[in-house]
Amino acid sequence: MRQYLHVQIGQPVVPPMLLVGTFALGVAVTVLAGLLPALSATRVTPMEALKPPTAEAAQRPSRVSLVSGVICILAGIAGLLSGQVSLAGLGCVLFMAGLVLIAPILVRPIASVFGALLAMVFAREGTSTVAQSNLERQPSRAAITASTTMIGLALIVAMAGMMWSISGGFLDVLQRSLGSDYLLMPPSVGLWQSNIGAKRDLADRIRGVPGVGVVSSLRYAASSGNGQAVVALGIEPQAYSRVASLTFQEGDAQAAYAALSDGRAIIVNGIFAAQAKLGMGDTVQLSTPTGVKPYTVVGVAGDYLNAKLSTAYISQANMQTDFRKSEDVFIQFNLAPGADAADVEARVKDILKDYPQFSLVSGRGYIEQNRRLFDAVFVMLFVLLAVLTMPSLIALLNTLAIGVIERTREIGMLRAIGSTRRQVRRMVMAESLLLSALGTALGLLAGLYLGYVLVQAMSATGYPVAYSFPYVGLIVAAATGLLFGVLAALLPARQAADMDILRALQYE
Repeated sequence: MRQYLHVQIGQPVVPPMLLVGTFALGVAVTVLAGLLPALSATRVTPMEALKPPTAEAAQRPSRVSLVSGVICILAGIAGLLSGQVSLAGLGCVLFMAGLVLIAPILVRPIASVFGALLAMVFAREGTSTVAQSNLERQPSRAAITASTTMIGLALIVAMAGMMWSISGGFLDVLQRSLGSDYLLMPPSVGLWQSNIGAKRDLADRIRGVPGVGVVSSLRYAASSGNGQAVVALGIEPQAYSRVASLTFQEGDAQAAYAALSDGRAIIVNGIFAAQAKLGMGDTVQLSTPTGVKPYTVVGVAGDYLNAKLSTAYISQANMQTDFRKSEDVFIQFNLAPGADAADVEARVKDILKDYPQFSLVSGRGYIEQNRRLFDAVFVMLFVLLAVLTMPSLIALLNTLAIGVIERTREIGMLRAIGSTRRQVRRMVMAESLLLSALGTALGLLAGLYLGYVLVQAMSATGYPVAYSFPYVGLIVAAATGLLFGVLAALLPARQAADMDILRALQYE
């Protein structure tokens, strides 16, 4: 965080309540996880327990689970289509719960499809057929294991979708609002109240530099509108639109800039619009040093530097009249056609010796710097996601190990009639791949839903983000799921292949 975001953070702090809460949560989850098996154990009668073991019969998925799962999925889809973030969030929980409930029903068809693919690889050995039958004996257990994989992969797909959407959306906003050739940056970008501005003569001196084209500046004033604190920024509508551009969610850019020049018009960003419940044509009672002034909303739009702040844009003429502010806190300009960039830079830097609070930055260089920042943050998030998916790998490993122990005698019989160690290993590997394929299929569906809901939630809070379909995230999630299947099978496959045949046949 210090390296990439330039944020000063102290040493890690672990408060006592965090330790207590973590311990309590861990114990509570363990107790709840044992509740259903405990209830099932109480239903076993003494006579059933005393009966000799018989051949294991394949379990049949419950119709109640199927109906409940379908209802949850339909409710989740309805929540998504409602367009309300709260209902969509609840629908996400219902959608994932529905997938878990119908997962036992999906074990056989998904195992059949992927079993056919594995049969092409192990065509002469038949290990995929044995693995498929082993999986179909215990569809509930397979579904539970696949559900852990589903949750882990859903997080990868959802975060990939959200990060790609944020990256595309914010980089597009960055390109629009800071796409000028050069920027005169203050020490604190966005925290305008902590900067020392410059009088208009700085912008005028830059306009006088040979080779400089259009120059635009921002002016700052603190205010409140309709009971909400807001950052008021003064722009020169015509010059600003030639150097940069706001990203509009509502309204037309050309008409909005023209309206700013004509009277008390205001462009609000998404955060301020959401907080103050503003839309096109509404009136904002803006507090100024000269009294409360009514401004008419002519657009909902924002820029990159103020994406996290409740912001409103007015003309610099109104900024001077109502706020008595004429200091420039941010300046950007373009080069004139055919201008010598090196000569312009040298002349502007010479002017800035009288204004040490500003630094000259290349617009393209600033965009690339922010692009690298996004990439670095995304790498950190993917590392975190990799850690969060580890329970999926442990669950697969646990299920396969239990399956090997339960089928000890069966494996011994396969070895006795001629199966090689290699074939036994491949049987366990094929079963693990089928399990991971089931979890991967469910995880991709859940991840797409969850990612879309997260992006819609950001848009509802005022951040203009358009959903980007995470093609790369789907590929990474699918590869991760299959890789988990291979890794989880390594130890159980070796355990099964190394069994002593005589001991395995005597095992009960």
